[in-house]
Parts: sequence; structure tokens; C-alpha cells
Amino acid sequence: MRIDAVTIFPKMFEPVLGESIIKKAQEKKVVEINIVDLRFFSKDKHRKVDDKPFGGGPGMVMNAEPFFEAVNYIRRKTKDLRLKTRTILLSPRGKKLDQALALKLSKYEHIVLLCGHYEGIDERVGEHLVDEEISIGDFVLTGGELPAMVVIDSVVRLLPGGLGDEDSCKDESFSGDTLEYPHYTRPADYKGMKVPDVLLSGDHEKIKEWRRKESVKITKKKRPDLISIKIPRREV
Repeated sequence: MRIDAVTIFPKMFEPVLGESIIKKAQEKKVVEINIVDLRFFSKDKHRKVDDKPFGGGPGMVMNAEPFFEAVNYIRRKTKDLRLKTRTILLSPRGKKLDQALALKLSKYEHIVLLCGHYEGIDERVGEHLVDEEISIGDFVLTGGELPAMVVIDSVVRLLPGGLGDEDSCKDESFSGDTLEYPHYTRPADYKGMKVPDVLLSGDHEKIKEWRRKESVKITKKKRPDLISIKIPRREV
């Protein structure tokens, strides 16, 4: 997969992309991530990419032209594989990111992420340039850079080869209707706090059943809104 993030703050991405799973995925050629500086596509001599809003109001609005120029440049470099590319605007009014959406995005060969800033982006970008808008929650951030990093992280770990163990993401929280079951490791007894006996039993069927029940129990306690009505009564 190829991911391009268009931003006026390229250096914000360096610490995240240069560590952990995302770094390893790039080294293994699982994903190619490019950070594109929006200011390079400004025709202003000072590389300005914003202006005062028509109709008045506070703040500055990001110009449409640099975004169109940047995306067209990316499309030319990738031979404009439109059927396999998704252009996304990070926006508080977009569809909320969840595991299902992350999985959907992981199926594309190419994702372009547009990061806004200031008071917002000229509406013509959302209307005529992007395929969809995505939000990471019902709150407002300074810009789209942090949401873009969240999207990148959630997608990369779902790519084949993105994680060290291909089964690591199968039983995670939000992969189904429940949160993930509890995890324990050594020591088995830490200051009187003991690991459940079933996990030390070596009985894989009992362990599987325990994990299934604990998953439902935790979900009912912490996120009851996720519980499916199809969960059998005996599991509750």
C-alpha cells in the first residue's frame, strides 16, 4: 500500500512514522508512506496557503488551489489509479473512524490524507476533490495531522505483514461485537495478585471458553453499547 499525507507541518509525522510497527512495516515494504508539504504547491511568493474567509468571520481558511495541485501531483506520480485510491479529508464532520472503516481502508492500494488547519478548508476541496471525510471523534483538534496519524496506524497494522504475527489483530477489541479478553504474563503471582488458574492449565479449549466469556463480561461492564443482541443468554 501507498499512503500520502498532505500537510503544512511535515515534521509532526516524523516521530510517529519512525517508530514501532509503522517503521517496521515501511522497512519490510509493506507500506510506502510519503509526507507531502502543501506549501510547495502554493503560488504565493511567501508560500501562503490560507486567506480571510469570504463573508467575514474569525480565523483563516485554507485555500483550495494548493490541495488540488498537491493531489493532482500525487495522482500523476501514481498514474492516477482512481479505482484503487481513496482521497480522504480529515474533518470533525466526517464519518467516525472505527475498526470496520480501518479494515475497509486497508483494502485500497493507495490512500491520500488531507490535513486541514486554522479555521478550516475551502469547501470546494470537500465537494470536488475528496472521496470521503473522516473524523476520529466528536471533538475539535488544531489540525488534521494527529487524526491522519491515527488513520495511518489503524490501517497499517491491518495490512498483510504489518504485524509480526498475522493472528495478532483477529481477536482484538472492536474486531467483533466485544472488547478483547484480559491478558496476563509472568509472574503468575505478583504480591498476591494471581493469574486465573485456567490460563495456567494448558487446556486450550477451557482457555478459549474463558476468554470468550471474559470478553463479553468486560464489554458489558465497560462498553455495553457494543453488545450484540445475538449474544446467547448463557454467555452473559
